Amino acid sequence: MGQIQLNGMTFYAYHGCYSEEQLKGNQFLVDITMDTDLSKASESDELNDTLNYAEVYEIVKQEMSIQSQLLEHLSRRILDKLFERFPQLDEASVCVAKMHPPVGGEMQSVSVRQKRVRKEKRVKR
Repeated sequence: MGQIQLNGMTFYAYHGCYSEEQLKGNQFLVDITMDTDLSKASESDELNDTLNYAEVYEIVKQEMSIQSQLLEHLSRRILDKLFERFPQLDEASVCVAKMHPPVGGEMQSVSVRQKRVRKEKRVKR
């Protein structure tokens, strides 16, 4: 078992409940941690034997382009797509942070982290 992490993916997007956020947009940071069996890729040195993090980035980029009111909804959509695309994924967490949210005061960021564990067990081949 091992982890693949994508840290500090930066996007400009239009997520939020307030019309100002939906029109003006904001900067978002996304971190993803994925747990999977890395033993085959560790031995083979083949991209097909692991989770391709370039594909993970493209999934996140696509989901970030679809407007959501809540970070909870957005992070769930990202997890849905990751588990759909990568059957070898055992567990994943996604953290989406909105930088300088409009809360009436100074705040660096607000973030939502969701974690999911695959319910059905993979069959090793």
